[in-house]
Amino acid sequence: MESLISSATKELRIGGENPFVIIGERINPTGRKIFQEQLRAGDLSRIEIDVAQQVAGGAMMLDVNMGAPLADEAELMTRAVQLIQSLTDLPLCLDSSIIEVLEAGLAAYQGKALVNSVTAEDERLDAILPLVKRHGAAVIALPNDEEEIPEEPARRLELARKIVDVATGQYGIPIEDIVFDPLAMPVGADTSLVLTTLETISLLRDEFGVNTTLGASNVSFGMPDRHAIGAAFLPMAVTHGLTSAIMDARSPQLVSAVKAADLLTNRDPWGAAWIAAHRARQAAAAAAQ
Repeated sequence: MESLISSATKELRIGGENPFVIIGERINPTGRKIFQEQLRAGDLSRIEIDVAQQVAGGAMMLDVNMGAPLADEAELMTRAVQLIQSLTDLPLCLDSSIIEVLEAGLAAYQGKALVNSVTAEDERLDAILPLVKRHGAAVIALPNDEEEIPEEPARRLELARKIVDVATGQYGIPIEDIVFDPLAMPVGADTSLVLTTLETISLLRDEFGVNTTLGASNVSFGMPDRHAIGAAFLPMAVTHGLTSAIMDARSPQLVSAVKAADLLTNRDPWGAAWIAAHRARQAAAAAAQ
């Protein structure tokens, strides 16, 4: 199954025989005090740097979150979408928990966006899915509800079934436009949690054949040497069926890990992309000297 996301001029396919999709996480003010202050002042200049760095690192889509405290998030999302689409042709993932912000972003967006996100809560399904349908977007779905983030992968699968039933049955959203987030939890809180995430990915793949994504940095949160943990986790997740991740596209360690996973799982025929990337790095190093 392939999930199609697009900008005004570029299509991106997640899943199937396509390479793993790197969704750049950087355009997000969480934990970035200076960026938050800039956004509150209406200054979007930092976004230009974030876009350039992520594109250079190998991002294939960009996540856009304007959730700075005390800022007009809807206005910022509109302006950010317009600015980013003037800078790059990469498709965008519009990231907010606020309906009005998602609506503003979708109204400004040229192409078929990925909406981040909806849960199995009835109120969220009723609010977000009509918006997704109206704009012809795709959506990231998280298998948790009002009561819990389930510990058991089987319970997460039950909630995923609910989301699929409502999205496809009530709103006519194609199942290929639902990208599931299996809920990646920090390994530092409980070293068994990553195994739960991996099992959930497998269950989602086996039952629905859907594409999946997650916040890769969540796994290593609170631990030292986070990129090493991410670089080990992502190829493991790929073998369980993960087809994309919201991750730090500026990290050569993480990007190389998923490119190696593409090679080792036959999503890089004859190793052409791996060899080309190696030669590009050699040429860049030679030019720098």
